Amino acid sequence: MTRFLLRWIINVAAFYAAILLVQGIQYSGAWTGVLVLALIAGLLNAFIRPLLQLLTCPLIILTLGLFTLVINTLIFWGTAAIGSALGISITVDGFWSAFLGALVVSVVSVILSLVLRDELRRK
Repeated sequence: MTRFLLRWIINVAAFYAAILLVQGIQYSGAWTGVLVLALIAGLLNAFIRPLLQLLTCPLIILTLGLFTLVINTLIFWGTAAIGSALGISITVDGFWSAFLGALVVSVVSVILSLVLRDELRRK
């Protein structure tokens, strides 16, 4: 349970960084909305990402893994769309804003996971 909470906090920090850094992403709401967005992203990553990777496996191989950036973009865009449908006031202006947002989320998540790797390994 601690590992889940730590991963969730990492996702919250990553989404907050994307909201702050990418100009095409607008968010106006309380910090609790970012908590919900991180939870939505975690669920999409757990259930939808493996299906997308399976369906686009030839493209991932053909592009030497770069197509995973497009999958990350779709997951980020889907998270924003589901969040908007749930009443969270987030808008993503277009593909490139979603792409940059997904890139920021990925980089921040990797950095925080490396910093907190000992805590993530503990059970």
